[in-house]
Amino acid sequence: MANTSVIQSTALSRRTIVTRSVAGAAGVAVLFGLITEAAAKMSQKSVDYQDTPKNDQDCSNCSLFQEPNSCTIVDGEISPKGWCKFWAKKPG
Repeated sequence: MANTSVIQSTALSRRTIVTRSVAGAAGVAVLFGLITEAAAKMSQKSVDYQDTPKNDQDCSNCSLFQEPNSCTIVDGEISPKGWCKFWAKKPG
């Protein structure tokens, strides 16, 4: 008995290429939506934000603070002398 191997064609039809492209684009759109949602800022209440520093920790020496009065992760106006539980010392 002779062994015979079946070789399947690897050629793709135009329909297959279009279908896979559309599905891939939809996947990218969903992923982008999830990333945008994850990038939403947290409320001041949820991070225990306060307008006063905690010891030597204040927003002006936090790596997340953005001059003049905002934060990369906390929503709303942020005081340079404020503090939250995600305070992280600026490098350097």
